[in-house]
Amino acid sequence: MVALIVALVMKTFLVQVFVIPSGSMEQTILIGDRVLVDKFTPWFGAEPERGEVVVFKDPGGWLESRHGASTDGVLLGGAKQALTFVGLLPSDSEQDLIKRVIGVGGDTVECCDEQGRLLLNGKPLDEPYLASGNPPSRQPFKVKVPQGRLWVMGDHRDVSADSRFHMGNPGQGTIPVSGVLGRAFMIAWPVGRVHQLDVPVSLSSVARSPMDPGTARNAVGVDPIPEEPPLVMGVLGLLPLVGRRVGRPRR
Repeated sequence: MVALIVALVMKTFLVQVFVIPSGSMEQTILIGDRVLVDKFTPWFGAEPERGEVVVFKDPGGWLESRHGASTDGVLLGGAKQALTFVGLLPSDSEQDLIKRVIGVGGDTVECCDEQGRLLLNGKPLDEPYLASGNPPSRQPFKVKVPQGRLWVMGDHRDVSADSRFHMGNPGQGTIPVSGVLGRAFMIAWPVGRVHQLDVPVSLSSVARSPMDPGTARNAVGVDPIPEEPPLVMGVLGLLPLVGRRVGRPRR
């Protein structure tokens, strides 16, 4: 009982492990990696910064739920619900994603300059974290990020259905800061990939643009919108790092 209480407290307030079932953050985070997510800091009002990798709730329309009828009996179903509640099993209804913060409230993000680089407040970005062979974006856009919202993108740009592909949704592609569950700060499994997820200097050093109440503009590009798989589903922080992967990418 004590262990379950500790597990619940850890999952709710401190650190949670998320299993990555898609390749949208390659090569930074690979399919099957377990990442540790800091859920403690946001409780003190700290907002995400540019360059941080964050886990957030689906703001609406980014994921498609497909849940078949359960074949579990009453006892097994009840046991699974209890274990899910404390985090020992992942939830079948989780609707979480993982991306990198590129722009925060007041920033202007644009694709692209003559060298094909993203511009952040007019400054070209060096993005060493991008997957090999991926340009910063194949879809041109220019957006002013509203206050209290974030512009997020995957590191594997060619397969990531990120902010660029949801500019027709409420928020024009941005996500609310209030929907962020926490910051992914470390890959904890497999053992050979354990390392800290650092914030790139190229993003953290860009000066903020003057505050502007203007709203985001529509994207210029008309590329097809790829379907976004359920990228991250939660399991318990610090205990079962080898928990099963949940959420299968849609085809």
